[in-house]
Amino acid sequence: MDANFFDLSDDTPVYVISVAAQLSGLHPQTLRQYDRLGLVSPGRTAGRGRLYSTRDIVLLREVQRLSQEDGINLAGIKRILELETENLRLRDQVGQLRGELTMMRALIRYELPPA
Repeated sequence: MDANFFDLSDDTPVYVISVAAQLSGLHPQTLRQYDRLGLVSPGRTAGRGRLYSTRDIVLLREVQRLSQEDGINLAGIKRILELETENLRLRDQVGQLRGELTMMRALIRYELPPA
């Protein structure tokens, strides 16, 4: 058996809908609705059944919290999740650009003669 066979990440889809519903405290029909709305998009089995990852379970709980505790409707929650994803992407990009800028400054200092 492959040594990496059991290397699972938080993004590995492993939970069937009934288990995901139990872990998230939601009804399976609610999970289906969230999938249809694009709030949480689980992986799929060969037979097209839904498989949820640990990250999906955490996201389901966050959707529920935003809805129940903060009173945000599902359209608002979807927009919040989109903005959080964009924020993470932009933070990664800023980090990469800072690294490139640091390297460019070092190259400029190294290649230019002293003033």
